[in-house]
Amino acid sequence: QVQLVESGGGLVQAGGSLRLSCAASGRTFSTYTMGWFRQAPGKEREFVAGIKWNGGTTYGADSVKGRSTISRDNAKNTVSLQMNSLKPEDTAVYYCAAGIGSYDFWGQGTQVTVSS
Repeated sequence: QVQLVESGGGLVQAGGSLRLSCAASGRTFSTYTMGWFRQAPGKEREFVAGIKWNGGTTYGADSVKGRSTISRDNAKNTVSLQMNSLKPEDTAVYYCAAGIGSYDFWGQGTQVTVSS
């Protein structure tokens, strides 16, 4: 079992930056693939970025490619998402997820609101 707690969300103006963090419990953190998803009001949850145990990364939504960087610190059991040049359409609840093969564990989410 893995428990995930996100932090770092908030209100930011368009063009600004935010760094989301996710703290994970459990001794096997380093074996999990970690990911960030987001869900805007009235929309489906979408994959933002993922990072494997070995540091390999993937980025989902075309809208965030080039503006986001995912990273992990296995010693601290944390995964982060640095987001730059934020746009109002980035407004959403951002979720941290973990799993092996599939994302089985989810955090409660952190709200990101980008004002124009």
